[in-house]
Amino acid sequence: MSGHVVSRTLEIVLLLTFLGLSTAFISTPLGTTSSRYTAPMRVAAEDLVNEDAFKPYQGEQPKEALSEIFIPQVLPQAGVDEDLLWVPQTDTVSFRPLCFCVSSGYYVNLLRVKGAGLLSRHRHPGPVHGHVLKGKWKYLEHDWVAEQGSYVFEPPVHTLVVPEGVDEMITLFHVTGSLLYCDPDGKVIGAEDVFTKLELAKKHFEKVGLGADFVQQFV
Repeated sequence: MSGHVVSRTLEIVLLLTFLGLSTAFISTPLGTTSSRYTAPMRVAAEDLVNEDAFKPYQGEQPKEALSEIFIPQVLPQAGVDEDLLWVPQTDTVSFRPLCFCVSSGYYVNLLRVKGAGLLSRHRHPGPVHGHVLKGKWKYLEHDWVAEQGSYVFEPPVHTLVVPEGVDEMITLFHVTGSLLYCDPDGKVIGAEDVFTKLELAKKHFEKVGLGADFVQQFV
């Protein structure tokens, strides 16, 4: 296909997308069809009566695919003893595991800090994403404050502080690789990763009577 034809084809697709239309195939000048350039699928009102429009995928799932992890409610609920699910790291800091991906070396958890104060100074070679669910926190190295609803992609070195007036902070963190605790000059004085977090969770669940295998639902 010539560059001119490809350009015109893309223009048509963009126009159809803008109009909210959908196309499964686009005819080429050679009379063939191609599914290479498709606009997003949109179910029209008249298709609601078509049962195939809402028919689940009928194909075979990849045999090597892991099972999904579904947690109906991750935030604390009144009347529910969920303290058993929070793994303590200090008297005021704990985490609730959501996913331990031991094959890719990342973990997803809720970090909870009760009260104001300095949490840690750390660095990490891999990406870290955070979404604040409750309270607020900041880094000493930056002017911004992460509040409830904020999203953060973290730089490699920082010092996390929960400011005065915050009774409880909860943030969802997705951490890839190691978290390296360091002094003000950057010297590493401690470390944690998906495997150390996994072991902490195992020991905690066994201690509170849930059993060490309770953690397997997050792996």
